[in-house]
Amino acid sequence: MKATEKTRKELEKRVEKLERLIAKKGIGSDYLGKAERVQRNLNIALFVGTTAVVAGIVIWSASRFGE
Repeated sequence: MKATEKTRKELEKRVEKLERLIAKKGIGSDYLGKAERVQRNLNIALFVGTTAVVAGIVIWSASRFGE
């Protein structure tokens, strides 16, 4: 049991190492990097937009009901 478990863990490490290498230098790695940047920028824009909308609603309701 110990030998099979050790072998399985070693194979998993090698597969993960190979996957990292492919992600870094493989086909489509440039595209993946660009896609990650676009996704990050969209998430930031969505967060900022949502925050602005919520702040606007709070200011509007405070001025409307504060009268």
